[in-house]
Amino acid sequence: MDQAKRLKLAAVAFSVFWIGGMLWWSGELHTANVVILTVCGAVGGYLWYLAMHWMFQAMRLYPLNDDRGEAP
Repeated sequence: MDQAKRLKLAAVAFSVFWIGGMLWWSGELHTANVVILTVCGAVGGYLWYLAMHWMFQAMRLYPLNDDRGEAP
């Protein structure tokens, strides 16, 4: 599994755990509450993905320009 796929899966896991945690913390399972927290979780997961992608590139831990070091 390449690094990009791992980062995307980590962003999805972050979103799922954040949504679950917020639903558990709020204690209310009204439709509007679930929809709002799901949208916020999706946006939060995407922003987390962008932040981690930028951070890994800045620290040179993530390949730049999709260069995975493969031979031509």
